[in-house]
Order: sequence, then C-alpha cells, then structure tokens
Amino acid sequence: MSEQIILKLKDLYQKTFNQEVQKVYAFPHTASGRRYFRLSHDEHTVIGVYGDNTAENKAFLSFSQHFKDKGINVPTIIAQEENTYYLQEDLGDESLMSWNQKLRKGQEAFPSALQLLYQKSISQLCKMQIEAAKGLDYSYVLGRERFDVTAIQWDLNYFKYYFLNMNDIHYDENTLQEDFNTLSSYLASIKSDFFMFRDFQSRNIMIVNDEPYFIDYQGGRKGALAYDLASLLYQAKANIPQSLRDELLDYYINEAQKYIPINEQGFKNEFYAFLLIRFLQTLGAYGRRGLIEKMTYFIQSIPLALKNIEWWLQNVDLDLNIDYLKSILHKMCQNEKLKTFDKNKGAASPLVVKVRSFSYKEGIPQDDSGNGGGYVFDCRSIHNPGRYAPYKKQTGRDQAVKDFLLAESHIQAFLQEVYHLVDASVENYIERNFESLMVSFGCTGGQHRSVFCADALTRHLQEKFGVNVQLKHIVQERKNWVN
Repeated sequence: MSEQIILKLKDLYQKTFNQEVQKVYAFPHTASGRRYFRLSHDEHTVIGVYGDNTAENKAFLSFSQHFKDKGINVPTIIAQEENTYYLQEDLGDESLMSWNQKLRKGQEAFPSALQLLYQKSISQLCKMQIEAAKGLDYSYVLGRERFDVTAIQWDLNYFKYYFLNMNDIHYDENTLQEDFNTLSSYLASIKSDFFMFRDFQSRNIMIVNDEPYFIDYQGGRKGALAYDLASLLYQAKANIPQSLRDELLDYYINEAQKYIPINEQGFKNEFYAFLLIRFLQTLGAYGRRGLIEKMTYFIQSIPLALKNIEWWLQNVDLDLNIDYLKSILHKMCQNEKLKTFDKNKGAASPLVVKVRSFSYKEGIPQDDSGNGGGYVFDCRSIHNPGRYAPYKKQTGRDQAVKDFLLAESHIQAFLQEVYHLVDASVENYIERNFESLMVSFGCTGGQHRSVFCADALTRHLQEKFGVNVQLKHIVQERKNWVN
C-alpha cells in the first residue's frame, strides 16, 4: 500500500513541478491514519499526504485555504488530487513541543525564549478563533458543526467507556449521567460562535523562523474560546509551571480583547469549566490509543494527566452540582495502577535486567544467572529493512533504519505487546527483590530489527522503572560496528 501511495504522490509532484522526485522520506504512522511523506528534488521539499477519509481531507483543505487568505500561519496547499492525495508546504520538523523539550532539557525552568513562542502562538490563536474565522465555511465540519450539548456528551462518554471502563473504575450509571448533564448544559450555554481548533496542543504548532504555524485543525468547529487555550496550557507532557499558566491565561484575555470585549472573571470561570471537559476527553483518548491500541506515548501520558486532574480538584470550585463526578475523579486519581512508578524504588532494587539482541542463525543467547533464561521475542515477522540495498550495511541504530521500521512495519505494535509482558515481570520482580531477568530479541542476522527492539526496551525500562539494565548486542559488538 505504501508503494502505491508513494507512486501516486510522486506523480502529483511531477505534474505540479515538472520535476521527478529524487528522495522520499516516510514519516512514522500517526494515530489519525493519514500517511505523510517528505518528497524532495535537490533542495526543494514538500509534504505529500494520503488520507482515505475524504471528508476529513476536504475539511483540512478548505480550512487551510480560508485561514491562509486571512493571514494565519498555516501550511500552503500546493496541489491536490481526488480529495485523497495532496501536497502541502514543508514546515520542517520543529514543533513547539520539541522546542519545549530542547530548551528545558527535562528541567522545570521555563526559558524566556520558550515563553515568547507560547505568547506568539496564543496571539495567532486569538486571531484565528475570532477575526480570521469570519466567513469560514462550516459545512465541511466533521460531525457536529458546533461544540454543543450532543458533542460534549460524546466526549464525556468517550471518557467513560475508554478510560473508566478500561481501568475497572466502577460508578453508578444514572448518577454519573446526571452530573454529565449538568456539566454539558453549562458548557453549552457559553457563547460558541468562534472557531474551535479542537486539538490545539504543542505538537500541532510548528516553529518556522521563530514563528508558530498551525497544523491538524481539520477537526475544528464552532465553539467557545476557552477550550483551545485549556488544551494548550494544560497539555500533560508540556508540563508548564502553574504560575506561567496563570500568566499566559491573562495574556490570552488581553489579546482576545483586541477583537471583542471580554469579562475577565467570567472568562476564567468558563476556562476552568472547559479545562475539565478537555481533561476528560484527553483521558478518553489516552485510554483508546494507549490501553487499547497500545501506543506508548499515550500510556506514558496518563499519570501526568492525572496530576492535572488532582490539581483541578484541589484548586477549582465551579458553581455546579457535580459532586458525584468529582468523587469518581478522586477515586481515579487514587488508583495505584494508574500512578507513575516510583523510579527510586526501581533504582534501589537488586534487579538487573539483561537485554540482548541476537541472530537466530547463531542461536539463542545463554543466561549466565543460573535461572535458565527469560523472555525471547522473535522479530522475524517484522518487515525487514535488510532486504533492501540502502540498509544492508546499516544497523537498527542508524536513523534511516529506524525511520524505515517506524514507517513501514508493525514494530511499534509489536513493542507494545513486549512492554505489556515485561513490565508485569519487572514490577513483580522489584516487589519480590529478585535479582535477574533476561530479555532477548532475535532476528535473522541480529543487525536491524532485534537491535532496534533491544534499544527500545532498554529506554522504556529505564524511563519507567529506573531499574538497572545491561544491554548487549551480540552480533553487533562482535563485529565492532560503529553506531
């Protein structure tokens, strides 16, 4: 399927620029199901997109043209075909999230340069929501044209079925629904004649020459102003300090007042109400994408999202009778299975996890602990980059091989199942003070797939448990390959 998509996009590129594509880079699969490729000739690059949801594509293409005409920083649509394939401006690889991670390097400190990027993003958002949204053709909206009671109830049920039910958090259906009705009625009563981006978070804000550009707004619709700001300021992985969140909230109000009158206290009350529905919708997404589809990023975000819920419960007092919903949220935050694992506990344990990559041609590695070995995972069902000439002399640590595996194989789904099994053993072994666990990954030559998987598991265990991991690439180290 990827080859067919690439051929179609190459043909569209050639018809548009009268040049043949020289290089194609396939981006890793996204949760949306759309496929993205970087197509280049010499130094000229564009992004080629394929999506089988034509209604979604039409929404993105229509919104893009409208907002571009209104002076909003969105990608230029260069060419399209069949409402399935299109070429858009290449905005690079730096998002506001990557800038956050790069400038902070895991520290709480929030550099002034990063704060300025958030302020610029908020200024663009205000203009997009209020002024640039005038005349937008909302007939292309997916689902409900407005974020009304029905749409809000969909989000609440999304949270209920994909997060509460998936984590066995029990509740009384009728009582919870009454609180859902109270919350949704209040939110729907707030003025909603503005453009609601719907997923306005730092991964959807690209940074080009120190200016923010927006992507992935095809789920937009009419809605209240506060929802998108809540999405940005309380994105779990962005980890913005609370004092800065308060400051950026005030900054948004001042920017919005350039276009329309804003009652400051009234807006803040609405903001914290929309913050709750955004938290619940996000947890529903984490449940579906993480717990069902086994995507690591979403699973890792759950404990961070729960911290946001805890903060909300402690600091926000809405004038709404939703006490039962709050009790469920308290119960959810106290659920031990959902909390972040104590890394200090893992680091202090005697457990050593030995992770190996090997070639099946040479046999499964022996366990020298005397325990007779542990997990052995066969990677040979994964699409093998070693079959293709460009990768034959590379390994699972070379970027081109990593990109191939992420874009052209099911390796991420494979690893999610590995994590699920190994995590359970690691937690159990830490509790019981066991000293050794061995995990081996094998493929045909011990060069590509097994190496990638062994590295990925090592990172995962160190980040989640803080446990001592000893990594060895048997074939790679014997050949003294340079990585």
